[in-house]
Order: sequence, then structure tokens, then C-alpha cells
Amino acid sequence: MNATVIILFLIIVGMTLAITYYAAKRTNTASEFYTAGGGLTGWQNGLAIAGDYLSAASFLGIAGAIALNGFDGFLFSIGYLVAYLVVLFIVAEPLRNLGRYTLADMINARFDAKKIRATAALNTITIVIFYMIAQLVGAGALIQLLFGIPYWVAVVIVGIMMTIYVLFGGMTATSWVQIIKAVLLMVGTIIISFMVLAKFNFNIFEMFTTMKTATPLGEAYLNPGVKYTVPLDTISLMIALVLGTAGLPHILMRFFTVKNAKTARSSVIWATWIVGIFYVMTIFLGFGAAAFVGADVIKSSNAAGNMAAPLLAQVLGGDILMSFVSAVAFATILAVVAGLVLSGASAFAHDIYGQIIKKGKATEKQQMLAAKYASLSVSVFSILLALFAQNLNVAFLVSLAFCVAASANLPVIVYTIYWKRFNTTGAMTGMIAGLVSALVLVAISPSVMSPVAGAALITGDPIFPLTNPALLSVPIGFIGGVIGTLLSNKQDAKRFAEVKVKANTGYKTQV
Repeated sequence: MNATVIILFLIIVGMTLAITYYAAKRTNTASEFYTAGGGLTGWQNGLAIAGDYLSAASFLGIAGAIALNGFDGFLFSIGYLVAYLVVLFIVAEPLRNLGRYTLADMINARFDAKKIRATAALNTITIVIFYMIAQLVGAGALIQLLFGIPYWVAVVIVGIMMTIYVLFGGMTATSWVQIIKAVLLMVGTIIISFMVLAKFNFNIFEMFTTMKTATPLGEAYLNPGVKYTVPLDTISLMIALVLGTAGLPHILMRFFTVKNAKTARSSVIWATWIVGIFYVMTIFLGFGAAAFVGADVIKSSNAAGNMAAPLLAQVLGGDILMSFVSAVAFATILAVVAGLVLSGASAFAHDIYGQIIKKGKATEKQQMLAAKYASLSVSVFSILLALFAQNLNVAFLVSLAFCVAASANLPVIVYTIYWKRFNTTGAMTGMIAGLVSALVLVAISPSVMSPVAGAALITGDPIFPLTNPALLSVPIGFIGGVIGTLLSNKQDAKRFAEVKVKANTGYKTQV
């Protein structure tokens, strides 16, 4: 680890701790802890959403995937970007108008039932755990590569930092860490993209023409089919990415940090522009790494290609730019895991403790204590899991989290807002069918079972052929909601009418 890396690392840590100190003075109520008091503006929340969404998998993983696999690597960029259209047009505004702190609050606006709140909280916790393990294991491995420190030290450092942000600064500190990270990430990506384009004389056509001969793949580099040779598997993965974003609890929670639906819509537009521009620039990162670093060098550092962007930065800008990119990667990891801790803690403290155990009668002091104990518990549990999972291949857990979100959360969100006949039984069957089908199908898929010893968690032939089950589990979630609804005679047209008015106008829910 050189001096420049240490200095940039300390600057980021110092900035984020100063924000946390500032935020801690302004975090005295449950509303301020969970949602920053609903006081963020559209552009602030848009940057925070982008900071929450653009994980290390996007920055380092996609750049490496494009560098090694060409067009197939860019499929992730397309999926992650299109996903925001679903969020923008279907979820953002009704969610803000109906909810308070969590997804369960939004569903409970129509069905005042503890079992639905408990099931929604279970879905949230399941998604957070899957996503968190993947992020922390990836963080440990990446920081080990970037900074040359042991894996367990890297995991503990990230764990301590995310705990401090959430425990003392709540959503305010988490939001500003995500905003800073988004700005740093965009600055770093723009600089590298500009330098790559300069190498091609600022001519996009010259870049694409050059790439036909710049890699061992030849012209196939620019065509689909290099990595994903099973069309159904590719379609299933895209379904999980496109529909799963609208059900991710740490993304949904961000819409409660603004004062009304108009600001929520504005923040999604900001986020879509930022996320869109970033994913377009991943082409320059990937192409640049393939052309100026080379596949062999990238693979020698990390077989999955995660070091492509830092290595490209070193080739283009020397140790200073590589150190900056490494620091950005560190900030990226911190921002995402802090958001995950907060969403997991809110499910425990607000939904299970505050609304189910205390029946919504917890005092402000009890709510704050529960939120902080839950944050600490989620952090410690996640760190322990990550330490034990060091040698496991957990990369599939991110796509599984998207799959569970799309299968278990999205159907009930859509039905709650738009289907008059939908009832409590349908909500329960929809959420459980989506969750169980996603978990069972993954457990018998090639992601978990492989005939090659050591290649997956279980040695044996996979029973389900697709690595991501969204193609099947998402329809099961939607069909489960329909069957459950039709099996019950209960329906409340008056409650649906109230929900419809609230979802479209924000009436009675304005902060």
C-alpha cells in the first residue's frame, strides 16, 4: 500500500466521520433515524439513490465483465439501467405516499394485519442478508487486493465503519456518505472515460473498430454469446435485474427520505440520469481495460476481472489515479453496506419490535433504542457471516437478492396499489410463494450444485437448470397472489378506494 492510497483512504474516512458527527446531533427521533426526517431534496436523494445502487459489483465487476466478455458484460449495465424505469413509473410515487419507514408500512396501509407485516419484514431481512454477505465478502476480497491487507482486517474495518455511520448518524449520515460516494464515483469514471476516449482520438467509431481486433475474441467481442450461451438463463437474469430493483428494501427505503411524492419522482429522475450516464461510461472502462491492460494481466490479478478498472487507471494515470480509484471503490463499498444495515435494522426494530411486539405503542426513546440495538445486531451478525464465508463462492447471492425482491416483494407492491380485488390471503400467498420458490430453485440450481468438487456449495448434478430462477419464481409470486386472493371471499373496496386516493395524491401522508 503506497502513501497516496493511505492519504486518500484517511481523507474519505475523515470526511465520512465528520458527516456522522454532524448528523448525530440532528438524529434524535425515530423519523430522523429511519428517514432523515424526510428532509432531503430531489437532487440529494437522487445522488443518494445512485450511491446506494451503484455497488462495487457495478463499478469493478461490470468494468471487468466488459473487458473480458465484451457485449455480454454490458448486459448487466442494460439490466441495471432499465430497472429504474420500473421504479420510476410503478413504485416510487405510490410508495412515498403510502409508506412511512419500511415496505411493510406501505403494504399495511391497505392490509392492517400483523402476519403481513411480519412476512414483509422476513422478506426484507432475507434480501438484506443475501446482499450483505455478498457485499462484505466481496469488500474483504477487493480491499485485500487494493490495499494489501488481510481479508479479516478488511471485513472488520468495513464493518466498524458501517456500524458507526448507522448507529450514530442514522439515515442522515448514511445518505451523505452515499452522496459523497456517488460524486467521487462519477468524477473517477468521467476522468477515466475521457482518458480512454483520448486514446481513440475522441472517435467512438474508431474505438469500436479497434476493439474488433484488440482482444483474443476478435469480432465476437462485440457480439452476444461469449459468456452467456444459454438464452433462457440470460433472460432469467435480466428479469431478476429489471424487476428486482423495484423490490429492494434499501432502495425503497430511500423514497421515505423526501417530503412528498413530487420530490420522490424528482429524485428518481435524478438517479436515473446519474445511473444511466454511469452505465454508459462502463463501456469506456471495459473497452479501455481490454485494449490497454489486456485480458491476461486482468485475469492474473483477479480471475473475475474485478481489478480491470484500477489496473486501467494505473496504465492511464499512474499510481495517483489508481490510488484515487481504489479510494472510490472503498467509499462505494461503505455506502452500500451502510444502506443495507439501515434497511435490515428498520425491519427488526420498526416492523417486528415497534409494530408487532409493542403494537405501535413504543415511546420515542424505546424506538430509538430498538433501532440502535437492531443496527448493532445486524452489523455484528453480518460481519461474522462474512468472516466465515471467505472461501465460499457467494457472488450469486447478489442476483439471488434481486430475484427474491422481484418474486416476493414486487407482486404484492403492484397488487396492493392497482388491484381492487386483492386481499390479505393473496398478499400472504404472493409473498410466501415468491420467497420460497426463489430460495428452493436456487438451492437446486447450478449456483449451489455442481458435479465438480469445490466449484459450488454442494457437489452433485443441479436439478434446476438455470443459475437464476427469476424466469419461474417471479410468475410464481404473481400467480400466488392471484390464487390466494381468489380462494378468499374477503375484499374491502372502501379500503382500496382510500389507498388509491392516498397513492395518487399523498393525502394524509404528507410529512
